[in-house]
Amino acid sequence: MLAKRIIPCLDIKDGQTVKGINFLELQNVGDPVEMGKRYAEEGADELVYLDISATLEGRKTFAELVKRIAENINIPFTVGGGISTVEDAGRLLLAGADKVTVNSAAVRNPQLISDIATRYGSQFVVVAIDAKKIDGKWTVTTHGGKRPTERELFTWAQEAQDRGAGEILFTSMDHDGTKNGYPCDTFAELSQMLSIPVVASGGAGNIDHIAEVLTDGKADAALAASIFHYGEIRINDLKQALADQNISVRL
Repeated sequence: MLAKRIIPCLDIKDGQTVKGINFLELQNVGDPVEMGKRYAEEGADELVYLDISATLEGRKTFAELVKRIAENINIPFTVGGGISTVEDAGRLLLAGADKVTVNSAAVRNPQLISDIATRYGSQFVVVAIDAKKIDGKWTVTTHGGKRPTERELFTWAQEAQDRGAGEILFTSMDHDGTKNGYPCDTFAELSQMLSIPVVASGGAGNIDHIAEVLTDGKADAALAASIFHYGEIRINDLKQALADQNISVRL
């Protein structure tokens, strides 16, 4: 059985790790390279860095940061934010990223998934999906959950897989930031439907929530931010607790 993965997520603005609620009231929480090194030492399996800079200057800073991360961190890391062309993806992969994640741009232009997968391989492409329940249906959203689209979670995830995505990162916008746990039934349905890994995001408040989404939710990995950044849960403690529940993790 493949080991389940634990993945800290770091939001980057102008070269610094920031944390806020729905991208508001952002506060610097540390240097992204130093935080990444610490998470790697604590036993993180992978890292995700998301560029939330709105400016071109911020994007350039991010590409430079990716090089620093690659030089200093010995675990795989995924980068995303503002990737809208194959060239954007290529620049970050050449800078040293192991994978890129696409979200809003892929919703607008699904061909982007196919193009990146064709050029670099499916293993490099993570499709992030933000969705929320609207009228009983899981509706795909963009702009941090603020803009509903015509797409539905399961059909979009299937299309992303068919177009060459190597992994799906699904965030329930209804649960994100609540620390009340994940919608495990939805994750289980998604994981059983797809043949590629599903990463769970949005809702982790304690160790039991993560254990639940990795077992009942059948997710392949759990991603979280605040609980790690603020030291509420240490990764090595989390992994030991999961192992104690007979969940396969790398210790």
